[in-house]
Amino acid sequence: MVTPLHEGLVKITTLVPEHTAHMLRALFDLPIPESAEAKVVSCDLSECVPVEYRADAALLYGDGAEARLGVIAEVQLQPSKAKRFSWPAYIANLRARDQCPVCLVVICPDRATARWAATPIETGHPGLTLTPLVIGPDNTPVITDVAEAIGNIGLAAVSAITHNYDPQVNAILATLTEALASVDLPIATRYAEYVLVSLRDDAQKEMERLMATQTHLYQGEYARSLKAEGRAEGKTEGKAEGEAEAVLLLLDHRRVPLTEADRARIMSTTDLDVLRKWVLRAPAVESVEELFA
Repeated sequence: MVTPLHEGLVKITTLVPEHTAHMLRALFDLPIPESAEAKVVSCDLSECVPVEYRADAALLYGDGAEARLGVIAEVQLQPSKAKRFSWPAYIANLRARDQCPVCLVVICPDRATARWAATPIETGHPGLTLTPLVIGPDNTPVITDVAEAIGNIGLAAVSAITHNYDPQVNAILATLTEALASVDLPIATRYAEYVLVSLRDDAQKEMERLMATQTHLYQGEYARSLKAEGRAEGKTEGKAEGEAEAVLLLLDHRRVPLTEADRARIMSTTDLDVLRKWVLRAPAVESVEELFA
């Protein structure tokens, strides 16, 4: 089931492909050219048969004039036997479609899932074994230095989420919110939003508190955007805001068409029971009418 945590990590990965490249070079030393063109490409990796293969995200680095590298990014919240069969297909299909080398990166906020995801996948062909590149709590650095966070903002954002329950999480989040002030305003606002919806429990409350301080311009912009969408302040309203944001993330992931009026209706809803019903319903609906039914 698609969740706010899943969608938040996917959004962070695709928000600025250059930032993701910097993170991947730091973690796995991937040969992504520094000056290469970077773009998000279609994550529909289906073949011309009635079988759909859709990755969480697909990135393409480089252009026709230089070596290219494709990156498939998957967010995995729990083990799935099916993924050990579909992941090799993702690589093969993107490699065939874009005629370039491809690697698989799996982001796992949970340690047990990260260990599972890192297990080599034997394809059956001699010598052809796939070992996913896994980003998890054990290989993501704890970033509490602002300069380090500014130098690799994508990694800092993912680090905050993978270390959700780390004893230093408050320091990690304080470092991230300070570092985001160095990023372009719209990008910083988005990073903050995606990290906030991805966090859980006390870490999410701490991020909400930090965003409420409005010390930096992007925090004020975030607060203004909440008010513009009709989201009130306060404990209950804050919970409603998070549920409404989750509904929109889920619908956007499923590419359900939404009008501005639909979005306004979802974001202005403060009844938590209704919002939670929509969160449970959103991963399965094909239209907004089904959601509201």
